[in-house]
Amino acid sequence: MHKEILVIDDNPDIRFLICNILKEQSYKVRSAANYNQAVNEINKKLPDLAIIDIKLDKGDKDGIDLLKLIINKKKLVPVIMISGHATVQIAVEAIRLGAYEFIEKPFSTEKILNYVNRALEAYSLKQEKDIIENKLFHSFDLIGKSPLIIKVKKTIEKLSSTESRILITGPTGSGKELVARKIHKNSERSKEPFVILNAALLKEKTYEKELFGQEFDDENISFGALERANKGTLLIDEVSEIPLETQANVLRVLIDQKFKRLNGSKDINVNIRLISSSSKNLNDLVKTGQFREDLFHRLNVVPIELSSLSLRTEDIPLLIEYFKKKLSEINGVQQPEIDIKNDNLYTYSWPGNVRELRNLVERVTILSANESKENINKLMNDILNASSLEKDQNLLDRSFSAPLKEAREHFEKEYLSIQLKKNHGNISKTADFIGMERSALHRKLKSLGIKGIN
Repeated sequence: MHKEILVIDDNPDIRFLICNILKEQSYKVRSAANYNQAVNEINKKLPDLAIIDIKLDKGDKDGIDLLKLIINKKKLVPVIMISGHATVQIAVEAIRLGAYEFIEKPFSTEKILNYVNRALEAYSLKQEKDIIENKLFHSFDLIGKSPLIIKVKKTIEKLSSTESRILITGPTGSGKELVARKIHKNSERSKEPFVILNAALLKEKTYEKELFGQEFDDENISFGALERANKGTLLIDEVSEIPLETQANVLRVLIDQKFKRLNGSKDINVNIRLISSSSKNLNDLVKTGQFREDLFHRLNVVPIELSSLSLRTEDIPLLIEYFKKKLSEINGVQQPEIDIKNDNLYTYSWPGNVRELRNLVERVTILSANESKENINKLMNDILNASSLEKDQNLLDRSFSAPLKEAREHFEKEYLSIQLKKNHGNISKTADFIGMERSALHRKLKSLGIKGIN
């Protein structure tokens, strides 16, 4: 399929020249002679690439405004800016705003084609990357036989025919986004958009713009996450990071099912299913006044809690076998022979949870091509031991800066957690190994706040 390029220049000779150069290379070409024509062409259909002259028909609007319009609609679309009398400052500003390249007039046929080919190649690579990552997420499944995972799977099945709002909690890397995608995929909205807004990545002053969108003028609009998710599902990841004043506006949207864009006067009606996720305890944040209680209750209609990987170590062998197969297919390499009986896999604390395990399997899969089972497991142990040493050093640093009682508690908690993992949560075996009465161990675990062990 031939790529489509939009050429925008008010000089008819240059416009005709560029269009002919591109047509000779079998590109589909559209053109616009002024700002208003360009806006119509952009709104009609976004091209695969745009070539825009900075100065247009001596009006108030110029090529920089068109660049902003395209970037707001779709950041991936490459834009090449051209000019015969632009300053260095304007060129720098164009690149800062997202232009792929800036070319000064006059330019050769070879130069313009070189930039066009490179820009389209980069665009294709980014699109392929997005498609692969999307397929990767959609193809990954919730793997495990532990009671904790079985409970989550059953909840997802029950939610397939409902429109309830959902709050997914769990530590970083435990699979909150994956669960949200599964819920969307199983719902009646599955053919509609699934949009993610990661509140933890936003700057303080951009929350409302990212949620509600913004109107610059009648023709230049930035659509927010609510509007992009209309008729589908919106996942607000790390919802705890939304400022209190923005929380009030989110609550109003949930009540009214409508909102106004920033600088806008017209109500935008939306019909979305809202899923929220958090690695923090929202109940605790409500008590300290950092999260609105009324919003919490509206988000927490159906709670789903994901546990850390260290509390479901029985799932590790299944996860390794699953990731081995998936990641070897994706990377086009042979499956590594990983020893799933390796003690390090079960005593390691997995601070990054399932995501960390997946990354470890991918790293081993790529680095261990044509290696023996012994070398593969040595590589895995080296990675795990390096991570453990870093964690131990952090623990040591904290301990040395703490009073003796607190340092002893740090050590005991870490030591007992490791011993329990080694014995797969069996209290009796752990008590025998450390030379402690079973009832005394129970009391000690309770006093240290070690939970989730059978």
